[in-house]
Amino acid sequence: MELQANASGSGGNELGHFLRARRAALDPRRLGLPDDGRPRRVPGLRREELAQLAHVSIDYIVRLEQGRTRRVSRPVLDALADALQLAPDERAYLLTVADVTTAAPAPRPGRQQVDRQLQQLLSTMHDVPAMILNRRMDVLAWNRGAVALLTDFGALAPAERNLIRLTFLDDAYRSLYADWPRAARECVAVLRMEAGRCPKDQALAALIGELSLRDPDFRTWWASHRVRGPRQLTKTYLHPVAGSITLDVQQFSVDTQPDQQLIAYTAPPGSPSQQALRFLLQWASRPGQTHDERTAERGSLGSE
Repeated sequence: MELQANASGSGGNELGHFLRARRAALDPRRLGLPDDGRPRRVPGLRREELAQLAHVSIDYIVRLEQGRTRRVSRPVLDALADALQLAPDERAYLLTVADVTTAAPAPRPGRQQVDRQLQQLLSTMHDVPAMILNRRMDVLAWNRGAVALLTDFGALAPAERNLIRLTFLDDAYRSLYADWPRAARECVAVLRMEAGRCPKDQALAALIGELSLRDPDFRTWWASHRVRGPRQLTKTYLHPVAGSITLDVQQFSVDTQPDQQLIAYTAPPGSPSQQALRFLLQWASRPGQTHDERTAERGSLGSE
């Protein structure tokens, strides 16, 4: 499989690929379309049905899906979004990929620097696992709580410090998720959204290419063209020390670095998960232990 020419992974016609994928995902019966008795060779809406719902010509739909029409007016995009019943994130993605001139510029090559003040903030968040990510979900900085909860990012090569890469390619990290398929699909949707915003990001394209080559689930979910923007999440982890722990994942933008965000993991006050998180952080902060000793102890506790 060749690495695609841009980060969207669609050979430069992401708008057409996205329209086809969303068209195929719709059930004509739920839209109230009449059954004309003709067999459907592929699932979803036919082109003529989408054209009818969006009040455009069939030829126009064909040209859009084949990439022969690059500039699309906002009213037509809104009509297509309504006809395809796009969610807000999907609608925003459609508007982005429909006009490449609105795409975000590619991030500067190399690792991004994290401001000293932000590093200091992370180190003072003793009761909250936290880290700094960029738009590709590379882990740029982290605190002790993030190491205790997820993995020792410092022991990884810089190229491996990526949450999506770890989710798909690292067995230990993958086993932390109580519902790995859900978490993995969310990762793919976020990655697809960022690929649409920044199609010239070569590092993002390389990540997509590697995951497409090495993981069949990623290939399948990437081809579905699902997208999702940042939002508050709740994730349940099966931690070898703390057991089952459900945490809210808070996401905060960094004003001084638009491509960065602060991620913090918190538990509802008074909940069993808050108690489990406190226990985990206290265990991780025991003095006089090296990382290897804590890792060995974690393995022995997890096997009991």
